[in-house]
Amino acid sequence: MSLERNPTYAAPDDWRAYSGVLSRRVFAFLIDYVIVLLLCIPAAVIVFFLGIITLGLGFMLYPALFVIVALLYFGMTLGGPSQASPGMRAMGIAMRRVDGRRMDFLTAMVHTVLFWIINSVLTPLILLAGLFIERSRLVHDLLLGTVIVRTT
Repeated sequence: MSLERNPTYAAPDDWRAYSGVLSRRVFAFLIDYVIVLLLCIPAAVIVFFLGIITLGLGFMLYPALFVIVALLYFGMTLGGPSQASPGMRAMGIAMRRVDGRRMDFLTAMVHTVLFWIINSVLTPLILLAGLFIERSRLVHDLLLGTVIVRTT
């Protein structure tokens, strides 16, 4: 894997790529978390049978089931070829790294964890930050060097 800057994945300089990103991001969040909740249903069935096979040890996965499903979901979708989750694709946005490298699985998972941590501490301020920071970036975007851009 090359660490060279790739213009295909670099954040654009044009201001129009960031117009309306915050509102699209909120709706993408809602769509994605409905999908994650729906994916938790078959995951719960798998954990049930795993719990039976492991004589009850597998049942200890239930408290962390949502977190595991969400991390895998966002890691695979944001770190995938489209660089966007299904909710983001539906809203016409994608995630890019400022340095031009592709989003990978680990960076996508860290982005999700940072979102949860910052949101648990600064809930009302997380979207307000996007109103005042260039390119409508949120705090966890700044920490990881990512930006959300419009694709449509």
